[in-house]
Amino acid sequence: MDGYLNHERRGEMLRNLRTDAGTLSGDYLGAARAVLHELVAIPDLIKRLPVERKPGRYTRNLLAGDEAVSVWAIVWGEGATTCIHDHHCSCCFGVVSGTVTETWYRAIDAKRAVATAEQERQAGYVACMLPSGPNIHRMRNVGPGEAISIHIYGFDHEAHESSIETEYTAVGG
Repeated sequence: MDGYLNHERRGEMLRNLRTDAGTLSGDYLGAARAVLHELVAIPDLIKRLPVERKPGRYTRNLLAGDEAVSVWAIVWGEGATTCIHDHHCSCCFGVVSGTVTETWYRAIDAKRAVATAEQERQAGYVACMLPSGPNIHRMRNVGPGEAISIHIYGFDHEAHESSIETEYTAVGG
């Protein structure tokens, strides 16, 4: 990852995400929001990064990480969708290119949820949330074409496989 996201810049990005209160504070969300605004403002650079792409699926590409946070570029092939899920950590994301549709849900029990809202998130959009939830959502790229987003999670990528805590099944309201 030459240029903007070289080793020094990745280290600076991780330092910028450090707060005295850790990843469960308003200060952290502000820092993550600032980093995301900076990254989504340079879509041509992000789109040129050597990231994995899989048609019809989403791929997570680690850009930077340490014991407190991980920063991922997610490439959304047309038709790609996540499961309906909640997070065990803070979750912040920004859309670099394309459109990602986010659907919000309300849990009706430990494994089932009903959709409550849906919004298209376009290039430049940035959002942050703490795991004070529930923050149950699903993200997908309905197309046309590829979408790219940057996600900052408050977890150690070496200690956890993902940021997902609970998966849900959608049911009618």
